[in-house]
Amino acid sequence: MNSNSRSIKKLYYSIGEVSKITDLKQYVLRYWETEFKQLNPNKNKAGNRTYRQKDIDTILEIKNLLYKEKFTIEGARKMLVQPSKNTKVIVEAEKKAITTGVDKKTLEKIRNELKTILDELQN
Repeated sequence: MNSNSRSIKKLYYSIGEVSKITDLKQYVLRYWETEFKQLNPNKNKAGNRTYRQKDIDTILEIKNLLYKEKFTIEGARKMLVQPSKNTKVIVEAEKKAITTGVDKKTLEKIRNELKTILDELQN
């Protein structure tokens, strides 16, 4: 997917589009619907899932918690109920990186710097 198609904003996205945007398999998205009550996309008359931007934001937050922060599914559920400021900042940075086409290495560097700053502010 090129950077032009990533910057296009739509009201509804199909599961295929969300799969490409989030770099997750469709079966993973369907499984997460069963595990996270916050992730509940509507379905159209044909029964197809219709994701909104808030659903994509939730998916990115879950992805961050499970894959980068290494939470269990149960731990990620708890974090979604009471998210920390650190998690919100990281998810926002990931969303911006996806829409602007920033590479992963740059995002990791920004993420580590943000964590350091937040840790210093909290101490």
